[in-house]
Parts: sequence; C-alpha cells; structure tokens
Amino acid sequence: MDLFDQVSADIKAAMLAKDRVKLEALRQVKKFFLEAKTAPGANDRLADEAALKIILKLVKQGRDSAQIYGEQNRPELAEAELAQVRVLEGYLPRQLSAEELDAELRKIIAGTGAAGPQDLGRVMGVATKALSGKAEGRAVSEAVKRILAG
Repeated sequence: MDLFDQVSADIKAAMLAKDRVKLEALRQVKKFFLEAKTAPGANDRLADEAALKIILKLVKQGRDSAQIYGEQNRPELAEAELAQVRVLEGYLPRQLSAEELDAELRKIIAGTGAAGPQDLGRVMGVATKALSGKAEGRAVSEAVKRILAG
C-alpha cells in the first residue's frame, strides 16, 4: 500500500475512532497529496518519494509554527501543532541518531573527496539526496559544517 492509500485508510480509521487531532492532520496531508496528484505532468500519480517530501515539509512547518506560538506565549496553539506533527512523524522513516548521521556524513564526505568548508555545497548536494527523510536538513547542514571545519 502506498502512502496515499495508507493516509486515506487512516483517515477513515480516525473518523471511526473520533480522533480529531489525527483526522485534522491527515486531512491536511491528503489535501496536499491531491494537489500534487492533479498538478500538471503528474498524470494522476503520486510516488511515495514525493509523498514523503510533502509530509516532511508539513512536519517542518508544524514545528516552526509551534516555535512561533511558543514565542508568542500561546502554549495551547503550540501544543496543537506539535500533536499534529507527532501524527505525521508516524509516516516518516526512522530518523538517524546524531552518531548515525555523523557516520553517514563522514562516508559521504570521503566519497566526494571534500577537504574543507569550501566544499560544503558539493557535500550538501549529495547528503541531501542520500539522507532525504532520514534526517532533518538543518541537522545535516550543521553536522556537515562541523565535520568539514574540524
């Protein structure tokens, strides 16, 4: 079952369970999935890779919104955002730990022949593709900068 079908099935289950948080989060995901499926050139198809990118984007937006709500002293809105993020994270592959991320990045750096901070762009291009869905872009960027500088 692809991600689109899984989300559709989970929407039905959330309706039956009367799980408002999960239902709201999944309806938002499905809206973006449908937009992607009907985009010009999509041929009414949505690959799991594209669906995963959509979910990653929504997770990042949710975390950013929660942070802003927290800064504005609106904890109830921040918690609502984070609850939806937790639902969406269930559809993502397991995230790499800091140690696993470092190990993967060291392999990528060795493979690209990067020698220092001037090679950041080259390493990031390869790392972003290789670690898509497994690590947050910000964490990858920070780790690459730290490794190349050291």
